[in-house]
Amino acid sequence: MKKIGFNKTNFLLKGTSGVSLKHTSALLLLFIFINVGFGQQTPAPAQSEPVAIEGATAHLGNGEVIENALLMFSEGKLTFVGSANARIARPEKVIDVKGKHVYPGFIAPGKSLGLIEINAVRATNDQDEIGQMIPHVRSLIAYNAESQVVESMRPNGVLLGQITPKGGRISGTSSIVQFDAWNWEDAAVNVDDGIHLNWPTTFRRGRWWLGEPRGYQPNKDYQKDVDKVKVFMANSAAYGMGDIKEKNQAFAAMQGLFDGSQKLYIYAHGEKEMMDAVTTAKETGVQHLVIMGGYQAHQITDFLKKHNVAVFVRQTHTLPFLDDDDYDHPYKLPKLLVDAGLLVGLQNSTASNFQTRNLPFYAGQTVAQGLGKEQALQLITGNTAKILGIDDNYGTLEVGKSATLFISEGDALDMRGNQLTHAFIDGRKLSLETHQTELWKRYSEKFEGEK
Repeated sequence: MKKIGFNKTNFLLKGTSGVSLKHTSALLLLFIFINVGFGQQTPAPAQSEPVAIEGATAHLGNGEVIENALLMFSEGKLTFVGSANARIARPEKVIDVKGKHVYPGFIAPGKSLGLIEINAVRATNDQDEIGQMIPHVRSLIAYNAESQVVESMRPNGVLLGQITPKGGRISGTSSIVQFDAWNWEDAAVNVDDGIHLNWPTTFRRGRWWLGEPRGYQPNKDYQKDVDKVKVFMANSAAYGMGDIKEKNQAFAAMQGLFDGSQKLYIYAHGEKEMMDAVTTAKETGVQHLVIMGGYQAHQITDFLKKHNVAVFVRQTHTLPFLDDDDYDHPYKLPKLLVDAGLLVGLQNSTASNFQTRNLPFYAGQTVAQGLGKEQALQLITGNTAKILGIDDNYGTLEVGKSATLFISEGDALDMRGNQLTHAFIDGRKLSLETHQTELWKRYSEKFEGEK
């Protein structure tokens, strides 16, 4: 939440026209109280002693499950992952979680969490900037680590996210953060991981204000829009190979795509759009591609596999695009792509930021379509970490990786079982209190008292 401000001039004038120093101090304390009272929970301190979690069913995020598991971690890293029957010395602090479940922290890609707090308040919206081709706009420096929306992700197990700019043709550069920090520097996990491109569409809604019919119409400017992207990408590639005499910030920001240090995230749904986007990117030397959305990706799986393209499918809780599509197409698309051998993750592209906390339930929906529960879990843990390039430290519960995990009363992909008792980021025990839980407790007591 933004800090509550006041008019400094008026405040000082009132202070010099009769308000005592005592009253001024009281007002300042009131402002501090308001800011602290409505701010995020204080970030957890660094892990100070080894911890063991014993007795739970551990879902490792790589398809494996360990019943009656033992996990130990020290200094933020997992030091043992195995059976509780193992003859190994336990640390002094042991958390007995028999009958519960342990999961790696869920990861939310492609969202502007921390960049916008209240949609209707422009002053809290930093998710986009003016311009069409702005890869040099960095989302990380605008990230608000004390966002109450970000804080509300943690009680559902969503502990990391890719903070992504929106708008324009090339929106800017994303970064990956963990959701318990004082500021964006502390939150950063992978800085400037990729650039986000909104590919032109072959169909678009009629612009009624220009006299066009309402509803979807063929985009007569499609090829012209594509050519603009091609020229920009070709110029960016040439810029990196030439003798740079005058710096171009936009072209300079694209260089990570050509040397392999960054990924290009392409937002596209149609078969033609995806094929055009991948072909263009490959022709200009982009090494790592990810499709965001991919509504018709099941129709070109061989093409995507040939070019080693992963897909972040949009949330399953949505309607079909077209009248003649299968009614359950959004629900079953992840399974279709997994069965075809693609690397698949889930994102929450079209819903509001606050709905990102439903990410585990989108994954749970795919189980009803035939995916195994551990496969569904991988869509928001191990697979997502691989696609984002952070799988060396996050996404699965393995020795040597970050102790970023949580304990749930039951199945975390089911809203009935997703009841967290503990959560850790890099071994630090988090507060699971949020503005929502505070309100729930407050009004639960109110209505209980009225019985």
